[in-house]
Amino acid sequence: MKNTFEKRVIVSFVLVWGILVLNSIEAASREWHVSLSGNDNDSGTLEFPLRHIQYAANKAQPGDKVIIHEGIYRESVVPVCGGEEGKPIVYQAADGEKVVIKGSEVIKDWKNITGTIWQVAVPNSLFGDFNPYSDTIHGDWLARGQWAHTGEIYLNDEALTETPHLENILLNNKKSPLWYARVAEDTTWIWADFRGADPNKELVEINVRRTIFYPNKPFVNYITVRGLHLSQAATPWAPPTAEQPGAIGTHWSKGWVIEDNIITHSKCVGITLGKYGDEWDNRAESVEGYIGTTKRALHNKWHRDFIGSHVVRNNRISYCGQAGIAGSLGAIFSQISDNIIHDIGQQKTFWGYELAGIKIHAAIDVLIEHNHIYRTEGGIWLDWMAQGTRVTRNLLHDNKVQDFSLEVNHGPVLVDNNLFLSSELAQVKLSQGVAFVHNLIAWEIWPTGKVDERETPYLYPHDTRIAGYHDCPCGNVGYLNNLFVREDLKDYEDSSLPVVIKGNLLDKQIRFNVEEERDGWYLTMSLPLDWKSKRTCQLVSIDDLPMALIPQQKIILPMNAKTFSHDYLGNKRKRQGNCPGALELNGENDLKVKIFCK
Repeated sequence: MKNTFEKRVIVSFVLVWGILVLNSIEAASREWHVSLSGNDNDSGTLEFPLRHIQYAANKAQPGDKVIIHEGIYRESVVPVCGGEEGKPIVYQAADGEKVVIKGSEVIKDWKNITGTIWQVAVPNSLFGDFNPYSDTIHGDWLARGQWAHTGEIYLNDEALTETPHLENILLNNKKSPLWYARVAEDTTWIWADFRGADPNKELVEINVRRTIFYPNKPFVNYITVRGLHLSQAATPWAPPTAEQPGAIGTHWSKGWVIEDNIITHSKCVGITLGKYGDEWDNRAESVEGYIGTTKRALHNKWHRDFIGSHVVRNNRISYCGQAGIAGSLGAIFSQISDNIIHDIGQQKTFWGYELAGIKIHAAIDVLIEHNHIYRTEGGIWLDWMAQGTRVTRNLLHDNKVQDFSLEVNHGPVLVDNNLFLSSELAQVKLSQGVAFVHNLIAWEIWPTGKVDERETPYLYPHDTRIAGYHDCPCGNVGYLNNLFVREDLKDYEDSSLPVVIKGNLLDKQIRFNVEEERDGWYLTMSLPLDWKSKRTCQLVSIDDLPMALIPQQKIILPMNAKTFSHDYLGNKRKRQGNCPGALELNGENDLKVKIFCK
């Protein structure tokens, strides 16, 4: 009798415990559905979805998913609660459905003034407490265009060009359509030259919201954003000394995953992995100012336990005015991979020293891998304190001003198996502790002096703590098994620090072209007849690379690998008799290789 009673108690306990566990799991992984046909007073289930993404963001808890159904949503999503490690809050498009979130509103009621010029009066109540047509582009290291606004006008999803004077529209002889805005007490007046289009019949939108997906406070951690199209945000200039809002941004947090999204037409930056804001924002445009910014960040939890470790992958980012991806201090220990970034900084209404496809300050233990970057002004630009970072298997072409830049870094930095195909400049001479291994290089080295006297911090290994400061002399760099098609390495002949130059080849006879086809991008190359005899490279070992002398740190390959055994495409290299450059080419003299999928 006693045994039977005990068994019943045990069974009952197990059943109750199981129910509690199941309820706990269900509570920790709730799905919130959002649909344009929904109602914010409903429960948020698939049958009774919410109407606005923000309402779901107000309710979502760690482990929850916000499933967004097809349509165009016009709102700015401000995640309220972060997830936890292993229990992120996920915002994603429903399977097979196209979800667009826009920071703009459609504008009708345009009145024709004369010819192709139209005018509209927009009530300021549309903008709430933020009017992007009175908000100018401003901040540290912005060199010109302070008259430009964060607002924008779009005709059928293409941006018009702002002009600082109304008479420029009236006397417009240019091919590009122009717009001008003037803000009064209750009304924002907009004039635009639509070049023959009727704005009341076409899709005309104007920026209204500053960001599209961005927390309004730091430390909103472990958020995943997947499969969304984010467009038309009135984002501000994002220098390294200020808060850096983007169309989507992490705002000084940890553990975000931003993947499989399309980000277009952010006035300044598409994706930001940036710092918080404080009273020093845009008041620190100097070496001392940025060092002060770094020191203050250390007091605001700038450490791998609280900041960084983000994953940004498989996104397509285009038509942003400043950068595709940018971040000051907040990108530490992150991975940026498989992104397509193009048409950045092309409109030219404003300009400053922060334009690039990828612009990261303090890239500490960051992996930048297999990104395709073209038609940008700065390609990849790692500025200040890049340490423990690897730039590998990236494709860059048709970039202007700079294709690649390492500005005042002490390393270690590894740059391997990249296709640098822009015939521009590379600012690489005055960073130390850098190894260039098996790259195909078409750029020329930016001519500089022997030393950059800016005292740049160097850090303890895999850490954010400052170990010391040092200027940036030329040298302490290795070039191994690279293929140059325009310029040799004569700029390093009088280096202050040791240089390792081994196995490189300069061949100006090589002709190449990058072409877009239906299924991807192809590299066509015409090689000299004696190319086969130039396959003489030995496999590069990790021991062949220079140590970063100033921080006294070695370059480390992942998973304790010892050699550079594979090329850009993943083809295996032999121990001896390999090609210089990023590709293990066969014996043909005219070839065509697919180098990036669409």
